[in-house]
Amino acid sequence: MPVQPRHPTPAHAASPAGATLPAGVTLPAGVPGAPPVGGSPADHAVGLAHFNSLPFAAAEAAFLECCGSLRWAHRMAAHRPYPDLGALLAASDEAGYDLAPGDIAEALAAEPAPCLHSDAPRAAHLALRAAHAAYESRFGHAFVICLDAFEPSQYVDQVLAGIRVRLAHEVDEERAVTAEELRRLARSRIVELVAGDPRG
Repeated sequence: MPVQPRHPTPAHAASPAGATLPAGVTLPAGVPGAPPVGGSPADHAVGLAHFNSLPFAAAEAAFLECCGSLRWAHRMAAHRPYPDLGALLAASDEAGYDLAPGDIAEALAAEPAPCLHSDAPRAAHLALRAAHAAYESRFGHAFVICLDAFEPSQYVDQVLAGIRVRLAHEVDEERAVTAEELRRLARSRIVELVAGDPRG
């Protein structure tokens, strides 16, 4: 099974302004209480069996594509084998809740800044760039967000709206929100990883 990139090529979902989905924005699939997507249960079983059998270093590298904390990835690789996808996602959540501030900072440093597709209007590029600059100036790290609750046509608008809302947060409040977004993104990326073709 190939290690999937952290950020696959974004879907070209136009916003009302004609912008497209930012490349750094990922759509979490395995959020708590929601059924995972990105393959059938049989696909997950086959992919998970292959993943459980990977050498430790390969598994750790794959987990690092899901969350950039080395401590998180090491723990996830060390706790194999996982009996099913639900157990894997539960372990991901548990490991995420145990991350220290330094681990979260390491994971955030690995997150690329979201950007628009090159054919998006210049005004959209400028708006997104300015919003991210304002956020990073206030909090000192990249903005991360889960968009699974929204339609594709809403993605870009929700990124901009999310930044506006979260700029009003106190630092401690935003730290908690960011940690939760990282956990949700890790779940989504794990689902994509396990659903990949193990024969690739």
